Amino acid sequence: MTISEKVAYLKGLAEGLDLDTTKSKEAKLISVMIGILEEVGLSIEDLEDNTAALGEEIDAISEDLSDVEEIVYDEDEDDCCCGDDDFFEVDCPNCGAEIDIDEDILEQGTVECPACGEKFVIDLCDDEDGCCCGHHHHDDEGEKE
Repeated sequence: MTISEKVAYLKGLAEGLDLDTTKSKEAKLISVMIGILEEVGLSIEDLEDNTAALGEEIDAISEDLSDVEEIVYDEDEDDCCCGDDDFFEVDCPNCGAEIDIDEDILEQGTVECPACGEKFVIDLCDDEDGCCCGHHHHDDEGEKE
């Protein structure tokens, strides 16, 4: 039984007693208390309904967030050139061979190509001017260097 059903039962019991609220202070008190209980019961039912609706909304948002996380994080991991082993692929500028290097070699800055034996500086920049700072560099006449 819900609280509202219990209050309705209590109200029915009070009405069955045929209490005269105009003559008895106790009957008037009981009547007022039952009225308050009715309001409390309705408020509680409203809160329970709102809580259930909010729970459904949170579930929907959680599912949407999971979809976004899957798209953002899983796709980035799959598209990474270095894979799960923390290796990077670079091409030898001398012979064009693909070379896998790890972070230790990357920190040294130079690598020896196992195919041709030439040493070269590791350049991970894609910029045409060879600078990785993200700014456009110009000489004194305003032309790009």
